[in-house]
Amino acid sequence: MPSARDKLEGFIYFLPLFAAVLFLFLYPLLYSTYVSFTNMNLVNFFRHTYRFVGAFNYVLALRQHYISTLLINEVIWTLGSLIPMMALGFALALILNQRDLRGKSFFYAILILPWAFPGFISLLVWQGMWVYPYGFMNRYVLPSLHLPTINALQSVGDAWAELIITNLWLSFPYYMTVFYSGLQSIPAELYEIADVDGAGALTKFLRITVPSLRKTIAFVFITSFVFTWNNFYPIYVLTSGGPGISTETFIVYAYQQAFSYNNYGVAAALSIISTVITIVLAVVVMKFTGVLEGIT
Repeated sequence: MPSARDKLEGFIYFLPLFAAVLFLFLYPLLYSTYVSFTNMNLVNFFRHTYRFVGAFNYVLALRQHYISTLLINEVIWTLGSLIPMMALGFALALILNQRDLRGKSFFYAILILPWAFPGFISLLVWQGMWVYPYGFMNRYVLPSLHLPTINALQSVGDAWAELIITNLWLSFPYYMTVFYSGLQSIPAELYEIADVDGAGALTKFLRITVPSLRKTIAFVFITSFVFTWNNFYPIYVLTSGGPGISTETFIVYAYQQAFSYNNYGVAAALSIISTVITIVLAVVVMKFTGVLEGIT
């Protein structure tokens, strides 16, 4: 049985982690909650004259017609990005995992190149490539593939296509690398035994590969769902939420309220609403898909 001294030493080792959680998570969350119940803006912030207004910011946010639009946009952005990213990453990982693939290291190095560039710089480059009609994508790539050009300034569908394609290019190396690492950890003996039993490729995929990667898929899905929901830079840099508010999400609208209109209270209320929705959706996803069992 551990002595009191051992318990004290264990508590001291735990202190840095507790301090990091307190400083990096709890304090910003509690302060944002406090600000959401005030009328804080740029003027009264420096004069320290802001005051408690109760749930006014939440009522104001919920009464606006923006909320339903923002929620629909969040679903389009999150699922529209997440499903293609995971599918492409998984497919490329399966190809790279082939034993007889020649030049595997070369192809792997090429495929992770998007990961090597700073994300913000890549977004600025993609912004130039999507310029209508003279950007590289509209002038050369899409016509060569017999696809229509994209004008995100006028078409809502084009704006979403531009955002999701760009986010797919920026993010697929992460999914490919994680799934490839998971595939490498599957014992080769399982496939050799399946070969002896006469199992086909589809049977081995469904009976060996997918069950073996269940924990990896569960981890990637949950963490990527939350990250993509709150991903700010692609939308802000490429479309700024336009045309109109058709691609605006909670985080982009909260940023505009805070730094374009200086309504810190409203921005904090929107951030808290987005956080609550994210937690509820994550719990629903874990409960009805059983992905939590894959992690634990």
